[in-house]
Amino acid sequence: MVADDQAMVRRGFRLMLDDEPDMEVVAEAGDGEQAVRVVRALTPDVALMDIRMPGVNGLEATRRLAGLPTRIIVLTTFDLDEYVYEALRAGAAGFLTKEAPAERLIEAVRVVAAGDGMLTPGVTRRVIEAFARAPVPRRSPALDRLTARELEVLRLMARGLSNPEIAAELFISDTTAKTHVSRILTKLDLRDRIQAAIFAYESGLIVPG
Repeated sequence: MVADDQAMVRRGFRLMLDDEPDMEVVAEAGDGEQAVRVVRALTPDVALMDIRMPGVNGLEATRRLAGLPTRIIVLTTFDLDEYVYEALRAGAAGFLTKEAPAERLIEAVRVVAAGDGMLTPGVTRRVIEAFARAPVPRRSPALDRLTARELEVLRLMARGLSNPEIAAELFISDTTAKTHVSRILTKLDLRDRIQAAIFAYESGLIVPG
């Protein structure tokens, strides 16, 4: 589902995504309120959500859809920190600017549909820099739920490593790395790698720099 208040933008996204053999745009929405109704009615795998829309904006729409299986990618022309943090807190699984290449948007849809999270590299860097400016947090008791190996994997996830990269770093198989990631998310009740990375910093496991 594509939600944007500009019809031409929606049409552009529809043409781009419908051209992919494994994707189909099933609905469009011109504002956040309509987007919420459409997602609740159709439960698409992924929703592309513009931030600045009349009435209910994309962030509020994302909050209202929290808990549903639809995965939301927030799209905006405004690459500002406050939108990144609000989008992630609202439950977005990805954050991209509209200036991102078509290939990155298509990749983001596939990654998010598969249950993972995705941020543009610049956004990831600035999120980490924000944590670096914040006071060092106390160690979270939730970390005690993880084994020593799982803590290692979580540290690597927080650095942005993929499963194959984690496997290479720890000299384990890709399947084992994937299993560790899945167990970490389950034990900490986290949705995806984005939440895991943020948790690693907020819990004191990782100190930026």
